[in-house]
Amino acid sequence: MKKKFSTAWKASKQPRKQRKYAAHAPLHIRKKLMNVNLSKDLRKTQGKRAVRLRRGDTVLVKKGKFKGTKGKVLSVKLKTLRVEIEGIQVKKQDGSKTNVRLKPHNLQIVELNSEGRKRKGTIGKAPAKENTRTIEEKSAPKKENKKSTKKTVEKNAS
Repeated sequence: MKKKFSTAWKASKQPRKQRKYAAHAPLHIRKKLMNVNLSKDLRKTQGKRAVRLRRGDTVLVKKGKFKGTKGKVLSVKLKTLRVEIEGIQVKKQDGSKTNVRLKPHNLQIVELNSEGRKRKGTIGKAPAKENTRTIEEKSAPKKENKKSTKKTVEKNAS
């Protein structure tokens, strides 16, 4: 694998290549890696499954030592792809406390911080329209086009 970041790279099953992709990714791609899934309530209201994490959002920790803990996001570190959350701290050997940096894929957004122009533009829009076809319509065979049936009749006649 090449040393620099490749825009042509699609995917790999190998974890070392996945880590390398994230480590060498430019900032505009790192932002996409900071997407966090929304809670079920927010998915219905926002019409989206995941949103980029921002300072001030309230999140729930889904995995790890602090599983089940809620807190506000203090900072989002794009360079290290980590998030610091209010109230999640570890005691150091010298007695002082320090914030724990968590990976965004271990979190779930419970409340959105809707302050700021950019967030207001993407969040709060009406959810996408649902498919209105009923179960009976989905299971019924599609009607053939009249033009296509005429062609098949002509071919069969000759």
